[in-house]
Amino acid sequence: MRTSTRARKVRETELLDLLDWKRHVVELYAAVRGPSDPRAVWHHWREVRDELFRAHPQSPLPVDLRESFPGAPYFEYEPGARVLADVRSTEPETLTIGTSHPDPLEFTRFGVATFELDGRSLSLELYWLEGYGGGLFLPFSDTTSGDGTYGGGRYLLDTVKGTDLGIENGRLVLDFNFAYNPSCAYDPKWVCPLAPAQNRLPIPVPGGERLA
Repeated sequence: MRTSTRARKVRETELLDLLDWKRHVVELYAAVRGPSDPRAVWHHWREVRDELFRAHPQSPLPVDLRESFPGAPYFEYEPGARVLADVRSTEPETLTIGTSHPDPLEFTRFGVATFELDGRSLSLELYWLEGYGGGLFLPFSDTTSGDGTYGGGRYLLDTVKGTDLGIENGRLVLDFNFAYNPSCAYDPKWVCPLAPAQNRLPIPVPGGERLA
């Protein structure tokens, strides 16, 4: 069956909207990486995200909730939640990661990030999205997941979408103040990879986005 001209135009519009969303996110994270005052850019990050949620066609919010959206809830900014991680390469391994829908997605585990947080030595696996260009993906959960934060975990990095906190002194920047919910936390129509069991931190991480 041929796709109608109207359907093609709708699809093209959605793709251009998605491109525009990504452009905004890339610009936002470039601003986050640049200045030396993480707390100040964190406030800027929140403001821009809230405005995108309210006004952008690719907002993860259902259309009827956008105009009245009060802003996403966050934990208070915690300087100690910004850490630098050493990355250790691992033998590449293709893994199936569950999603918010029945069908899982495939990623390649290529490394492990180790860091100190709250006086603990911790680690998170790093995944690479298979497909043209690829992209680093770092989901995690912690003991607040399902009890104060989204049960499926949160995201720190997703470079295919532009969420990239950069490298500092040869180490990967992990700032849990910038942890955010996947789109499926706002509307179940979105298909989101969830944090795998091996990326569950054994401590609470009261930083970043939380549930209302």
